[in-house]
Amino acid sequence: MELSVGAAELLGVLVSAGAWLCALATTLMSTWLTLSTELLPSESYQLGLWETCVVQELGSMECRPYSSLLGLPPDIMLARILMCCAVAAGLLGLLLPIPGLRLVNGCRPRRARDKRALKAAGGALSLAAGVLALVPVSYIAHMTVVRFFDESLPEMVPRWEFGGALFCGWAAGVLHLLAGALLLTSCARHRDRQVPVRVPLGRLDIGTRTEYV
Repeated sequence: MELSVGAAELLGVLVSAGAWLCALATTLMSTWLTLSTELLPSESYQLGLWETCVVQELGSMECRPYSSLLGLPPDIMLARILMCCAVAAGLLGLLLPIPGLRLVNGCRPRRARDKRALKAAGGALSLAAGVLALVPVSYIAHMTVVRFFDESLPEMVPRWEFGGALFCGWAAGVLHLLAGALLLTSCARHRDRQVPVRVPLGRLDIGTRTEYV
């Protein structure tokens, strides 16, 4: 039991680290949506949360940041806010459980409870980060399908398609949820161990008592 609990919490922290890196990469990548047309086969376009890019066939790329916050589409603005919140919550969800790991020694009852509280808080933040990451990615994907994959549109109409950032964001959300589940499971399966402690013979209440560690 002790070995499985330690493995679950350590795996949860490692998965949380990978999830946070994926969420950070998703936020910074400019390939949320991609566009290529038959009229200009030598160029393709990329749309991200912070900038739009034009990629030439020879490999050169030119990116321009959005000129104004007020001119941003509502879906891009919403995705910005939620992804930034996901990155912040994921970072806290990664850092908080580290002092609560069993590898970090501490045997006093109060410290043991604090360790479980840190792991529980980290697990809850990881779950929240997973939801925050999945919502904007799924929403952008849904709106792309609704706008550009209508059967009534002619085939020649340029269509934005899913970019690599969306798949990275889905991976980040799933990994955050997995990390949160592992951390919370390790808290639920952990139980205080009772260790007998001898009482000095000079006292009247000779016998044994238990301490929680």
